Amino acid sequence: MRTVILTLLMLAAAATVLQAQDHHAPATAADTSRTTPKVIHRHSFFPHFRAAAFISHTFIPGVVEGSRVAIPSYGLDLEYWFNDKLGLGLHNDLELETFIVESVHEEFLEREYPIVSSLDLLYRPWRGLVIQIGPGIEFDRNQSFYLFRFGLEYEVELGHHWDLYPTFFYDAREDAYTTLSLGLGVGKRF
Repeated sequence: MRTVILTLLMLAAAATVLQAQDHHAPATAADTSRTTPKVIHRHSFFPHFRAAAFISHTFIPGVVEGSRVAIPSYGLDLEYWFNDKLGLGLHNDLELETFIVESVHEEFLEREYPIVSSLDLLYRPWRGLVIQIGPGIEFDRNQSFYLFRFGLEYEVELGHHWDLYPTFFYDAREDAYTTLSLGLGVGKRF
């Protein structure tokens, strides 16, 4: 647990230190008195990388038919944005309990602190709304599953490239169970 917290703090500190800013000095009287006008180009900084951490609850199917159990989980997302609309993300979360689920083949499977990792295509159609879709794997000591993830999040800008975001995603595991997750996270662009 301490390792996770220290890693998140180090990522946030590194992102703050590495953040580039573009400053231009104002034009002086000597610059404006020349016969040919001088063009000053202003470049805006676009942060291509984003690191984010979140906490969530993952709702898994219970052993009793029709029931769901909420499992707490932590997550760490690393993203690269090609432009303002399109990006690629490595999304990871750790479910913090051991639990039993029933597979499609009516077998009972014990899951011990599974780690879910997915590589998602990110698309921002409107303001802070981000749609994520992609393949992934759930790693577990007993048995791992391939999965497909669909998710939604809404980034609320806090300033200085920080954001707060509620998130929802749905994971469908191959020949196994499906989960829904609801969470809240904080991200930093750099």
